[in-house]
This record gives sequence, C-alpha cells and structure tokens, in this order.
Amino acid sequence: MAKAVKFRDSYAQYEQIVADIKGGKVAPIYLLMGEEGFFIDRLTDLLADSLLAEHEKAFNQIIVYGKDTDEGTIINHARQLPMMGGRLVIIVKDAASLRKVDTLSLYTASPSPTTVLVVAYKGKSVDKRTQFYKHASAKGVVFESTRPYDNELGPWLAGWLRKSKGCQIEEKALRMVTDYMGVDISKIVNELDKLMVSLPEGTKLITADHIEQNIGISKEYNNYELTEAIARKDFAKAMRIADYFARNPKNNPMVVTVSTLFGYFQKLFIINYKEWQTRVKGMPAATQQELAQLIKVHPFLLEGYLRAAKLYPNKKIFIILGLIREYDMKNKGVGGGSATEGELLRELLMKIMML
Repeated sequence: MAKAVKFRDSYAQYEQIVADIKGGKVAPIYLLMGEEGFFIDRLTDLLADSLLAEHEKAFNQIIVYGKDTDEGTIINHARQLPMMGGRLVIIVKDAASLRKVDTLSLYTASPSPTTVLVVAYKGKSVDKRTQFYKHASAKGVVFESTRPYDNELGPWLAGWLRKSKGCQIEEKALRMVTDYMGVDISKIVNELDKLMVSLPEGTKLITADHIEQNIGISKEYNNYELTEAIARKDFAKAMRIADYFARNPKNNPMVVTVSTLFGYFQKLFIINYKEWQTRVKGMPAATQQELAQLIKVHPFLLEGYLRAAKLYPNKKIFIILGLIREYDMKNKGVGGGSATEGELLRELLMKIMML
C-alpha cells in the first residue's frame, strides 16, 4: 500500500515546484491532484502566468475544462506544434470531471518535447495504478496536495503570513480563524487577503480585534475562549459562550466545537501521560519546549495547558472524551431526541465541568 502523503511533505514539494518553475526548470507533464485545492490552484496559476510571454498566450496557451472537453481533444491539443517556436501550454482545469482520465496515457507515454501539459485534478487523486499516473510520475511532476490536520494548520498559516505578507498574527487571532473556518486553506487565505487590504498600510501584527472587526468572528465568544473557560473551570463564562453559540448556530456549529474540545483534551491527556511516565516509570521529565512540540502548540501557550492538566487528570479525561463522542453522536441524530445544538452543548459542558 502506498504511503499517505503528509501535509508537511506536500507543502515542501509545493515550494520546490514553485522554485523550479521560477528557476526555469519546467517539466513536460504536471499532474496536480489531491483534496486541498489551494496549492493546486496556485501552481496552475503560476504555470499559466510564467511559461509564456503575454503576447504568446493567445496562440500557444490552451485552457480547457474537464466537464466541457474529453481526453481525445486534450491529446490532440497536446500533440500540436507551437506557433512561431517556443512551447505550447495545455492546461486542463476541473480534470476530475473527465470520464476516463487514464486515456491521457496515450499521449503521456510519449509526450511532445515542445508541450507542457498541466492536469489540475482537484478534489481527489488519480489512481496510482493507472498508466497515466505512472507516466506522469516517471516523465513529469506529480504533486499530491494534502489537507493539514487541525494542529498543523495554525503553524503553517502563521509562517505563510510571515513569508507572503510580512506580517505576524496573535496566537488568539490565529486560533479564532482556524477554529471558525476549519482546515479549508483556500477559504482562510481568501479572508485574510481581504483583511490585509482593509488594514492600514504597514500593519505588521494581526490582532483579535482585527479578526472580529473585519471577518466577524467574536473575540469574546469563540472556541478558543471556551477552552480557556474550561481550563479555569469558569462555569459561568462557559455557559455564556454556549448561549451565544446557541443564538448564532450558523457561525458556531457544534461539530466544530466538539472537534475543538476533543483536540484540547487530547493535549491535556498527553501532558498528564508524560508526567505519569516521569513519576511512575522514572523516565526523564520532558522540557517545556519538548512538551510544546509534542502537543503542537506555541511554547507561550503551554503554561495554560499545564494548569488545566492539573485540574483534569487522565481518569477524568477518559470520561470526558467519552462524553464528547456521545454528544457528537447525539448532535448527528443518534440518541439526541429533539434537543437543539445549544441544549446539547450546554449539557455537555455541564457534565465536563462537574467532574
């Protein structure tokens, strides 16, 4: 079985492909596939913009869409000779809509040296057993775009802002964005692009106030503040946040809150387990830097997790994780009766904080 591509490896390959294209190292075939469309779109746009001079694009660049074309037409385009020398660039967008993509192997078995074929297979991946995939892998570039896990998105996004925008982002602001929008990079980047346009020129730090004012995510009532309330066993604040979520269910779906809570208590479990290994097994105590890396949070935030871990020993966390699974199922219609999301969330939080 082929090894799954990890997000960090996918992004590292993306950066390498970008560097190669900008450096003039161009492959005859690009198969860009996978569930994360952001990087596929960026590479497709880069290839469309940089392989030909502007005056050449009218007659040497052909863009087709999978739902409006077929494999035979694509092959015929790719076998043409470019006009006035140079290269021919064929870009197939929405290629996942093609009925028999492996038919492209009739061309990729012997690609033209004067053609660059770009197949943007966004949303899923080409079967790696097909001849088309094997040809693209052997003779061109195959890029598999993988979505990050929740704990990978924040660090990547902070790095992306530093490199592409020259801007930092507060940890709370980062958590507000990622908790609210999930792991949809395209959606997040689109919102942050709009945010940067609206901020005063020269802004070097994105704050929670910026996120609230421009994206509409409450800086007081969000999943980050909810976990902070749970960490302090601040029952009153947790209920106020739950009430706010109940009044604004579209912007605060319970499925996102449940996922956030599950990830939060998983981190506390790891901290407690490492402490148990030191206390009972005599293993060396993990440094704060090691713990922060282990649970994938910024070292600045670790202190809050350490305090919370003392309030929630692992015997309680086992029960809490079970409760979170139970209420996730109730929210999805299994045993929840007629209870609303708000009612289920309040009930779940009450049970967690009474342990």
